[in-house]
Amino acid sequence: MNPFVPCVKLFPMDLGHAKYSISGESNKCLLHLWSPERNVVRRVLDIETKGDTLRVTVQRMGQARPTKLDICRERDARTASTKRAARVSYQRTLERVLRKQFPELTIAQLSTAMDLEKSFGPVYARGLVKRGQSAFAVLGVNRQELQSSIDAALTFGILWLDLCREVQAGELVVEGLKLFIPGGCSVLVRERMSHLNASMAKWQLYELEERGEDLKRIEISDGGNISTRLIRCTDQADIHERLSAAIALVKTLMPEVEVGILSTAEASFRCHGLEFARARLSAKPGDFRSTPEIVFGTGPSERVLDGNNFAHLERLIRSIGEVRHAEGPGESRWWRLHPERWLESLVIKNVCALDDQLDARWCYSQVPAFSASDRAMIDVLAVTREGRLAVVELKADEDIHLPLQGLDYWSRVAWHHARGEFQQFGYFAGRELSPQKPLLMMVAPALRVHPATDTLLRYVSTEIDWLVLGIDERWRKDLRVVFRKRPERALLKMAV
Repeated sequence: MNPFVPCVKLFPMDLGHAKYSISGESNKCLLHLWSPERNVVRRVLDIETKGDTLRVTVQRMGQARPTKLDICRERDARTASTKRAARVSYQRTLERVLRKQFPELTIAQLSTAMDLEKSFGPVYARGLVKRGQSAFAVLGVNRQELQSSIDAALTFGILWLDLCREVQAGELVVEGLKLFIPGGCSVLVRERMSHLNASMAKWQLYELEERGEDLKRIEISDGGNISTRLIRCTDQADIHERLSAAIALVKTLMPEVEVGILSTAEASFRCHGLEFARARLSAKPGDFRSTPEIVFGTGPSERVLDGNNFAHLERLIRSIGEVRHAEGPGESRWWRLHPERWLESLVIKNVCALDDQLDARWCYSQVPAFSASDRAMIDVLAVTREGRLAVVELKADEDIHLPLQGLDYWSRVAWHHARGEFQQFGYFAGRELSPQKPLLMMVAPALRVHPATDTLLRYVSTEIDWLVLGIDERWRKDLRVVFRKRPERALLKMAV
């Protein structure tokens, strides 16, 4: 079952990653939803069910007019017939726009037909336009699709371009890709497209306003202002000292606990990447001093530790510790949760297991912070022994978007590095960093590297040095690389 996804106006919030709480104050029901990107508090006035959707009438604090909030079982709450109608309508719109804006081109084909063998679904309208022996692959996505589907359009655009070249070989020269994105939604796609190989294809990006059928060409030679932020590196020794009592208490219950520093006032307690508690500095009413407290539990069961619930913390830690280990029962919820976090915890402990050129003394997670709408990847930032930054993308399951999501994180690291900001913000203290652009390392279990990965990487800019690392499927027990893939140009250099 997919996680419930409440839709607040135009901003969906995935409860698979976000958190929520329900509380009552003065006979009022308050719903609190929060994630790293946003924070929503609403008073609940009424509730009704509509199929697989829970429709909640809510009121924002300080506003008189109520609004509707839909909590949906599926990520996309639309019915199958509604989706189909929107996609057929968009295909017709795209066809009219192509005829109007490119009268010199002939539309050879345009379709939303399913082709699972080639990884194409009905979300994208795709086709081919031609003039003489020259052609362009075409792919478009309508505004009613999820933002994650819009962001993913370039992945399928590249695959469609490659398929068109294969099918039309000897008949047409498919010069490149014309990609059509809804107006105002092209930022992430533009950033990704700016890091593709211009000598492999002509990349053209357009924003299409469907209602007025207006078309705007988007410049992709420069990725523009990248949505990224760099938080100052915290003094780990200082926060360990400030939270020493809380850390010592949890370590008495789980000696092998992983302590992750979240900020200057908060630390996370994890078992193989699974967070079960946090320690934080909290100000008590009437007291200006901050005192440590422990919050434990997951989801709505999260609570502050006190003398009455210490046994609950003990039981939680014991139930997690008994199953969350390499030989644990795979059917257990605690064992299956957050596999990427588990993999991350192993990499942080022994990054040299991926590549012995990496320096074990410096390894950071989720730096810089990522701002995209749908981010399932785990990011690790390391450095080689020669001082070159290494961007490490981790994925525990098969993901067709691995290469382009790797570009997302690489571009942000490269952006901060070019401005010398990492050491300004306290990272890699005492280590001289090479001016070279970062190395991109993509890590996934060997049998879970998507077959399309090689195709997508062929179109990545030659300025990006990448490396695909396939790890043993039993990585929980033994983090070991079983195969490596490099760009062919890198292999030629090594041979010379």
